[in-house]
Amino acid sequence: MVLKKNQRLWIAEKAQPRSSIDLVNIMRQAESMIRHTAFRPPSPPAKWLESGLREEFEKAGTTAHRLATGGDGWVERLGDDVMISHKNEVVLTELVAGLTAWTAKESWKPARVFTRFLPLKNADRVSPVLHSGDETLPVTTVVTEAGIRYGLDFATGYSHGLFLDQRANRAKLAVLRPKKLLNTFAYTCSFSVVAALGGAETLSVDLSRKSLDRGKQNLALNGIAETKHRFVADDTLELLPKLAQRGERFDSIILDPPTFSRGNNGRLWQVEQHFEDLLRAALEVAGPKCAILLSTNCTKMDEAGLERQARACAKLKRRTADYSRTNTPADFPVGEGAKTVWMMVR
Repeated sequence: MVLKKNQRLWIAEKAQPRSSIDLVNIMRQAESMIRHTAFRPPSPPAKWLESGLREEFEKAGTTAHRLATGGDGWVERLGDDVMISHKNEVVLTELVAGLTAWTAKESWKPARVFTRFLPLKNADRVSPVLHSGDETLPVTTVVTEAGIRYGLDFATGYSHGLFLDQRANRAKLAVLRPKKLLNTFAYTCSFSVVAALGGAETLSVDLSRKSLDRGKQNLALNGIAETKHRFVADDTLELLPKLAQRGERFDSIILDPPTFSRGNNGRLWQVEQHFEDLLRAALEVAGPKCAILLSTNCTKMDEAGLERQARACAKLKRRTADYSRTNTPADFPVGEGAKTVWMMVR
């Protein structure tokens, strides 16, 4: 895909690149947008956060939440900053205008606004781009959720470091207060931080050592020593049998795998095909009483499907369990975000 002259001029005028890296990301975003947005029907208008909810979040010690959700994009408040995620330039323009109107009404203005293109293919993903604000500020920041501190980084890749749609599940884990947590596909270890603050030992597993290092930083941000907390850069499906052989057992397990990835030695992972394999392996390290979070962002799966798979796995492993779901957060429309089920093994 080669951009036309007028498209390159639009990029130069609208995106205002701050560096050569920024410009490369902008050009890749623009090419991907043009490639994927032809003949797309108009998306539903964004629904913005109701008046007063931002203040309620702040009173609850939360500075990371959705501001708006539409059919082809959304807006997140991340501390003093805002991230606009969008599937095409038309939606980006609408969300920028909506943000201007919403912030004027709320008498709140972000220090910076970042934009992130949502491509159809993972290969087209790029880091967020600074749209407006002080370019001299650090690309890292700290947000809070229920008073817990999490570090974000806008320059490390496609995701900034905290999945906001898991807020209710982190809150449930805090109530459960496990003694020993296994956090698979841990990313930056937000669930591990919550469990650690409740006194638990934790084991965080992820293929990315860099993500786990950010998890260690999140522990440090909350004054937690690493003494009782392990970080293992490994393939979860390969590690689980080893944990079972060593006799390790956990009273809480987080299963929130990616929709698609490649594990060690290039092994293909597709959540709709392999989730039951993952859960069966996890049940081998589940203690007599164990709370297991089943979670996916795969559009081909839903909560009912997750529960059906869980019941089949429990029957196969001769375990009994109850099933429950957390309520949709106030800043997310019903049906948005991850599909999740809690499997309470007993």
